[in-house]
Amino acid sequence: MAKKGGFQGGMPGNMANLMKQAQKMQRQMEEAQKNLEELEMTATAGGGAVEVTVSGKKEVLKVKLAEEVVDPDDIEMLEDLIVAATNEALRKVEDASQASMAGITGGLGGGFPF
Repeated sequence: MAKKGGFQGGMPGNMANLMKQAQKMQRQMEEAQKNLEELEMTATAGGGAVEVTVSGKKEVLKVKLAEEVVDPDDIEMLEDLIVAATNEALRKVEDASQASMAGITGGLGGGFPF
């Protein structure tokens, strides 16, 4: 005669534990995302001639230029330095984001639906 209650071997308890762990991980990821959004990263280019600060939301917050880099006859160089510093600051945000998530997921990577 089959036992009432469904699964044998404690499967419902294991599933409940797994769900609790998944919910905890989701809360940790949400908290980490909030912390990352408040983060500011600064990067420079041209030996510090151009400095760009971006937020964890990947928005440019500040651009600082050294006087000697402002040459009206060489606008292209200044544009290139701004792009380089901005991209480096954004890479720093991305690296911080990946490190934060790896700490939560134990290096399992993304792809979770939550």
